[in-house]
Amino acid sequence: MLGTIDPRDRELAHLLINHSVKAGKGELVFIHCIGGDTLRLGAALVEETIAAGAAPALHYQDDEIQREFLMRADEGVLKRLAQYETAQMKDADCYIGIRGSGNIFETSDVPIEQVDLFQRIVYKPVHLDIRVNETRWCVLRYPNQAMAQLAKTSRSAFADFYYKVCCVDYAKMAEAVKPLRALMEKTDKVRIKGPGETDFSLSIKDIPVVDCCGSHNIPDGECFTAPVRDSINGVVQFNTPTVKNGIPMDNIRLRFENGKAVEASGMDAAQTKKLNDVLDQDPGARYVGEFAIGFNPGVREPMRDILFDEKIGGSFHMALGQCYDDAPNGNDSMIHWDLVCIQRPEYGGGEIYFDDVLIRKDGVFVVDELKGLNPDAFGL
Repeated sequence: MLGTIDPRDRELAHLLINHSVKAGKGELVFIHCIGGDTLRLGAALVEETIAAGAAPALHYQDDEIQREFLMRADEGVLKRLAQYETAQMKDADCYIGIRGSGNIFETSDVPIEQVDLFQRIVYKPVHLDIRVNETRWCVLRYPNQAMAQLAKTSRSAFADFYYKVCCVDYAKMAEAVKPLRALMEKTDKVRIKGPGETDFSLSIKDIPVVDCCGSHNIPDGECFTAPVRDSINGVVQFNTPTVKNGIPMDNIRLRFENGKAVEASGMDAAQTKKLNDVLDQDPGARYVGEFAIGFNPGVREPMRDILFDEKIGGSFHMALGQCYDDAPNGNDSMIHWDLVCIQRPEYGGGEIYFDDVLIRKDGVFVVDELKGLNPDAFGL
């Protein structure tokens, strides 16, 4: 049985339909529920979609079934699925993806060759090409037991945190981020120093800048662009744990030469091999398709979940692989993998310079016009 819908899910559904994707009368909203825990929010979204005069199309995906599918599907099966999912996505005006896996490591034993095949034939053309570029979309997690475990807290406490940071004052955030966006738009050289060996530079000259305040992700709070494709040089160590294809990875270190990650290592030999397997999937996987600064005032600690971790206040992140059409740098890949570095003092500190001017130190903006993005500006 579905059970009672949490009033906070109804509040979140209202935000998603009316603020994030702005569903209108006569439009179709593709509601993608991954994991049984997401269905109550899915039900609230169905109700809210109808109230907006739009048509909901709810699709449910089970992690264990998806694993079995990935293990067995050959190229012919995947091509037929891609044909079907392409038609679905092209017919949708809006897409909302709710990810509530009961086990984020469920696909960790799927052979990398099968993952590559699925990403090339299905995921990239359907999601990275059509969904990202042709729909008004938003993706989010759901506060289930698995997420609470990753956050190392009770489910009740995690749910309280989740709804607090997901439903922040995005209108206030949208105003506060305008000076950062304007500054990034006129910046050429970015230099970043941070924990470990982190010291690298890149150019963002003439690449569009996009501020994110509750539109494509919930929770939100970042401003992104892309580096000039061949401009990154130096070393970055990402101090936030991550997961890729169901495989946990930690302390990823990358050394860049002219935009390409020519060296890549994890915390041990096994992780280093798996990391390089990912980066060898296609030529674009070793180049960066996104550079972003995170500033959600309520998201402070990593939980191996990128939709939260990339918004951490005092962080920056870069995505290996595919760039976004909103901020294109010409990089094309089957992957778009965000990696996060926190620069607050308790995580080793760090500095960000725009054209040799210090704009953030130890996770705190120091330029007057950017101080509205610091946690104290939100009372946190």
